[in-house]
Amino acid sequence: MKIAFLGLGVMGAPMARHLAAKGHEVTVYNRTAAKAEQWVAEHGGRAAATPREAAAGQDIVMSCVGNDDDLRSVTMGPDGALAGMTRGAVLVDHTTASADIARELYAAAGETGIGFIDAPVSGGQAGAENGVLTVMCGGDAEVFAKVEPAIMSFARSVRLLGPAGSGQLAKMVNQICIAGLVQGLAEGIHFAQAAGLDVEAVLDVISKGAAGSWQMENRGKTMNEGKFDFGFAVDWMRKDLGICLAEARRNKASLPVAALVDQFYADIQKAGGGRWDTSSLITRLRLPQ
Repeated sequence: MKIAFLGLGVMGAPMARHLAAKGHEVTVYNRTAAKAEQWVAEHGGRAAATPREAAAGQDIVMSCVGNDDDLRSVTMGPDGALAGMTRGAVLVDHTTASADIARELYAAAGETGIGFIDAPVSGGQAGAENGVLTVMCGGDAEVFAKVEPAIMSFARSVRLLGPAGSGQLAKMVNQICIAGLVQGLAEGIHFAQAAGLDVEAVLDVISKGAAGSWQMENRGKTMNEGKFDFGFAVDWMRKDLGICLAEARRNKASLPVAALVDQFYADIQKAGGGRWDTSSLITRLRLPQ
């Protein structure tokens, strides 16, 4: 298929690479043009100067940018992707954004016969690099069926969960769960350290039981070693938790733990750790209380 990919960050660049490796004809756009040119030099395809140019003549346009405002900037307006897309094409957004922007883009796309799927991802940079992301989707079933095979180029699990916005709502559930898991793991490791236990041995044992999780398997050892230079950054987690908490105010859900962990991450930011990965939550427990 002919696919445009907008946004070549730590997630977008490898996702686009997997599309090219599966034989799709890929056109890329990035706000920093040099990054798009570099991607083309390494993986082939074509770089475009604007989202509209990238989207012209494509079967699918995928985006993976920072937030709602970034998403509007690459999709709306005279140079946005929607202006270049033709009837029957599909816009697939992999940004972690609000459910409101997903519904807004669904409506805007539908006015000109363009399909839209909100499709945020989970699995982090490693999942994108290895092509094993989990993708949560919202939109119409017939439109989803058109794009599911392409999404599977970089995913191990893809599921349509309901109408437009459902993918973003599911990603909020994902982030709410992660916030509590990371805090629990941080406290457990901190306690084990204070108790003088062999932390790695303890984690090896309990990871085989009910306490086991992806976070423990992938971040437990590095948390114990104080290494926080990989994975999903605290700044981005705070952005995501802000979206979760705003949505919870609307739907009246109670999120006491997520709200508390959000404030703990704010403490990490104040300590200069905004670009550390989310497992750095343990460092807060070592700060003067």
